[in-house]
Amino acid sequence: MHADDVRRIALGLPGVEEIASDGFDFRVGGKGFVWSYPERRPGKPRVIRTDTAVLFVGDEAEKQALVLGEPDLFFTMPGYDGLPLVMLRLAEVNAERLKELVTDAWRMRAPG
Repeated sequence: MHADDVRRIALGLPGVEEIASDGFDFRVGGKGFVWSYPERRPGKPRVIRTDTAVLFVGDEAEKQALVLGEPDLFFTMPGYDGLPLVMLRLAEVNAERLKELVTDAWRMRAPG
C-alpha cells in the first residue's frame, strides 16, 4: 500500500478534511487520525515519510498489542511514548487491513 491508498480511504470517510502537508494529514472534527510519519533523527532535519503512516489507536494497551503482536507492520519511537499513536509500514499492509486500521482510527476521533 502507498500514501495514495491512505488518501483514498481517508477521504472516503464522512467529515474528513486533508490538511496541507509535505505528505498526508487527515482530520475529522479537528482531530488527527492518520498522517505521514515525521521522522526525526538527532542532528538532521525532519523528514516526512510517506511510506509510513501514524495512526491514532485509542490507548497505550492497543498500541502495545499492535507493536508486540505484529512487529513487521507496526512500530513506535521514544518521542511517541505515552501517546496513543503507532507507526504503520505501508509496504507491509494489505488493502483490507489498511482500510480497517484507517476506519478504526477515524471512528475513535470522529465527533459522537
